[in-house]
Amino acid sequence: MDFVKKHYEKILLSVVLLGLMGVLVFMLYLIPSDRQRLADIRQSIISHAVKPLDPLDLTRETNVSARLQSPYKLDFSATHKLFNPVPWQRASDNSLIKIKTGNEIGAGAAVITKITPLCSILTLDSIETNEFGARYVISVERQAAVLPAQRGKRQHYASVGEKNETFTIAEVNGSPGNPAQLKLILQLTDTGERATLSKDKPFRRTDGYSADLKYDPEGKKWQGQRVGADLKFAVDDNIIVAINQDTVILLARSNQKKTTLTYTPNP
Repeated sequence: MDFVKKHYEKILLSVVLLGLMGVLVFMLYLIPSDRQRLADIRQSIISHAVKPLDPLDLTRETNVSARLQSPYKLDFSATHKLFNPVPWQRASDNSLIKIKTGNEIGAGAAVITKITPLCSILTLDSIETNEFGARYVISVERQAAVLPAQRGKRQHYASVGEKNETFTIAEVNGSPGNPAQLKLILQLTDTGERATLSKDKPFRRTDGYSADLKYDPEGKKWQGQRVGADLKFAVDDNIIVAINQDTVILLARSNQKKTTLTYTPNP
C-alpha cells in the first residue's frame, strides 16, 4: 500500500496514457471502417437506376419566337374605324353627310365658282371744241367702289390742266380735230400714276375682285360678293375679309377662325 501511496500519481498517469493509446489504436480500425461504409452507401445510390426526365415541350415558345420575327401588322390609322370613328352630320335637307377630312361642312365646304376683277375704267367718249379750246368728255367707271351708286359710269368734262376727284389731263398728244390719232396723258388723283388714254383704247386698272360662291350642303349660292359681305351658312356668320385673283378668305364670327378658299377655274 505504501508503494501505491507513494507512486499513485505515476500509476494514474500510466493508466491514462494506456487508455489514450488504446483509443488511438481503436481509431486506426474505426476510420477505415467508416470510410468503407460511406463508400458502400455512395455506390449503392449511384448504381441505382434513375428514370431520365421527359424532354421539355418548347412548341409554344418556338411559335411565339417565330411570330416575333414577322409580327402581324394592324392598321389603326385612317382606315380603322374602332379608334378612328367617322362622324356624320345632318344637312338642312335631313340628309347625312359623312365627315372624312373635316371640310365636308362649315367654311371649308364653301366653293368659289367665279372670281371677277373689279376695275377702274377711263374711256374717252368725245371731244368738244369751241373758241375757248377743247374739252374732253371722259367716262369714269369705278367697279370697286364701296357704294353701289358710285360704281356706274360718270362723265367728266375736262380741259388740259383741269383737276377733278379722279384725274388731271397732264398733256395732249395729237390734234383735237383728229380724235383717231389723239392721245391723252392723265395723272390719276388717288395714286399719282400716269395713264394713257385714246379713243379706241380705254385705260383699265384692277382695284379689287368680287366672287361667286356656293355651299352645297345647304344648297346656297351667292353672286358678286365683295370684301365685307356676310354669308350665313352652317349655323354661323362668315365674313369675306379678303379676295384676290385666286383665293377668298372667310372669317367666322363665332370663333374668329379664318378659312382660305382656293379658286380653281374650270378648264
